[in-house]
Amino acid sequence: MSLTDNAIKVLENRYLSRDEEGNITETPEEMFRRVAHAIAQADLKYFNEEEVKKTEDEFYNMMTKLEFLPNSPTLMNAGRPLGQLSACFVLPIDDSMEAIFEAIKNAALIHKSGGGTGFSFSKIRPAGSVVKSTGGVASGPISFMKVFNSATEAVKQGGTRRGANMGILRVDHPDIRAFITCKHDNKEITNFNISIGITEKFMEAVENDTEYDIVNPKNNRVVKKERAREVFNLIVENAWNNGEPGIIFLDRINMTNTVPGAGEIESTNPCGEQPLLPYEACNLGSINLVELLKEDGLSFDYEKISQTVHRAIHFLDNVIDVNVYPHPMITERTKATRKVGLGLMGWADALFSMRIPYNSQEAVELGRSLMRYIDSESKKASMNLAQIKGVFPYYDKSIFKERDILIRNATTTTIAPTGTLSIIAGVSSGVEPVFALSFIRNVMDEELVEGNPIFEQYMENEELFSVELMKRIANEGTLHHIEEINDDIKRIFVTAHDISPEWHIKMQAVFQEYTDNAVSKTVNLRKEATRDDVRDVFLQAYSLGCKGVTMYRDGSRNLQVLSVGKSSEKKRKLEPKERPEVTTGFTQKVKIGCGNLYITVNYDENGKICEVFTNTGRAGGCPSQSEATSRLVSIALRSGMDTKVIVEQLKGIRCPSTIRQKGLKVLSCPDAIGRLIEKVDKMNNNAETGAATLGTGIVESTVTVSSSAICPECGESVEHEGGCMICRHCGYSKCG
Repeated sequence: MSLTDNAIKVLENRYLSRDEEGNITETPEEMFRRVAHAIAQADLKYFNEEEVKKTEDEFYNMMTKLEFLPNSPTLMNAGRPLGQLSACFVLPIDDSMEAIFEAIKNAALIHKSGGGTGFSFSKIRPAGSVVKSTGGVASGPISFMKVFNSATEAVKQGGTRRGANMGILRVDHPDIRAFITCKHDNKEITNFNISIGITEKFMEAVENDTEYDIVNPKNNRVVKKERAREVFNLIVENAWNNGEPGIIFLDRINMTNTVPGAGEIESTNPCGEQPLLPYEACNLGSINLVELLKEDGLSFDYEKISQTVHRAIHFLDNVIDVNVYPHPMITERTKATRKVGLGLMGWADALFSMRIPYNSQEAVELGRSLMRYIDSESKKASMNLAQIKGVFPYYDKSIFKERDILIRNATTTTIAPTGTLSIIAGVSSGVEPVFALSFIRNVMDEELVEGNPIFEQYMENEELFSVELMKRIANEGTLHHIEEINDDIKRIFVTAHDISPEWHIKMQAVFQEYTDNAVSKTVNLRKEATRDDVRDVFLQAYSLGCKGVTMYRDGSRNLQVLSVGKSSEKKRKLEPKERPEVTTGFTQKVKIGCGNLYITVNYDENGKICEVFTNTGRAGGCPSQSEATSRLVSIALRSGMDTKVIVEQLKGIRCPSTIRQKGLKVLSCPDAIGRLIEKVDKMNNNAETGAATLGTGIVESTVTVSSSAICPECGESVEHEGGCMICRHCGYSKCG
């Protein structure tokens, strides 16, 4: 196999099997053999062992050649005891306490198994409604969404990352204004992406500047009217503020629902590309377009694409049968519709290879014809499977009569964000443009320059390549200001911020034309983008037939995407400063599950927290673990890491000894440490005045907020994709 250093690092950190001591027990090739063998076993019901072994080898070769990769849970869990292979689920939430907490329980099980969850909160009665059974007052959907968020915080997803959620509320719900603004503060509801469920009636009212009905979901009665443009402008304002909420066109999604008899689609998975019925799961995978180019790299090998698509659909359909689902209803519903979602990655890199600018009509037309071909071949593959294995149980002949087909899967195509998968494959993500042509990594005492491989090869062929030039490109974030690079090169090798929002949406729309489900795509806006720019993005997405849209304005979050521009701050080497000779601090006694914990948080003369000490009382506890935690936190603080990032990692960690006792105010020793750091930080820092209150006096301090996000695991910069942050260096990701 040909894997990059980053790919190997990601596989070792997140995918390869380990023993009880945490030692890696398989190579990447062995991982792919494990997956191929497990997925091929679904064919034993239809073929003999020799044919199944042949299929296993085809699956193995397809993955080791990086022509196709399935979603992360399949790579992680196929052939292993957990056996949960799906990435995305949608769970229903009805308007009762029992239903709400049943959904929370099911979501926790899904997150534990490595999946993400989508919810519609639209059936929950609005805040302030009377609850007849108790005589009380309903708290509304947003308060319950915060409960879901806290539960997610407590569950690590597959032992590697926190779970991710999508929260959707219909635009005609009485609490819609509160929902639109519920993530105005970046620290709120951090484990959710949120989207507004937009209806056709609402968009017509926006266009005509008229009012629309607000409906109480408890009794379906119109309770008031809202001016559509006011609500739309509120959505625009908050999306401009920090990228949330996104919008989902619910009526448009249901118009293409291939199993309408099974119910109405109300929600999507966390990144928005997979609309699903309640209790449905979907298995996703992506073909790698770079590996499907002809040898000269100037055009696609359509014969090879066809072969790969047929094998990939076979693979994904098999996943449905070998999957170990986390709930009986999910098993029943998923096998009834047999939805799969084949997408692609490496689109921007393929365009680079073919010398076609992303922001050109030529690229748009190529995208349309390519996706038309992939979708058509995926249907042929599903029809072939139906001849052997039968149609999906919810098959409705009237839905497919225009094409007169018998088909195995209710859907076959989805374009997902490919995050860590594209790192493994060594290509650009999904249908996104490349974010940066060059970036700098700090390894030990050396700055290493890494460039986009296709761009780097082109520069070498043109005898333009040099390390210094690549550093300049990394610092500038674009080719525009590099004088020695001619306009033709600048026209071809464009990055996300070189591309106007109009072209982002055009590209998403042409892929949507021939995609059953939806397309995950982030419209990247420069920091200077206006609210009108955001409004235009939403309206263009609606007019061009997209099923939803997510946008992100550079610099609009504290923990944000990689910013274009100078890299000295965002690429700093993390080295701990010397401990100050004199510190000031607070010591707090905290009752934990196994006794008392004494925590000391110290800060320097500028009010910057620089160290943490812990000591346990006579009752015992875990002194070594508490000391280890405090030492690592101290090093991180003196290395310049944002206290908010540290607090986010510590707060919410639970300890069994704490859970077993009532009346405790903390969940664990790390949780207690995180809470005190947060308390001291709030007391010392005032973001608006720059003043820090230190006990009896006020000391002036300078608060520096970097415009780029730093990965909390490896210290490198991260990118933004489909409502999630992704580190292309170590594979860390966080949605919400």
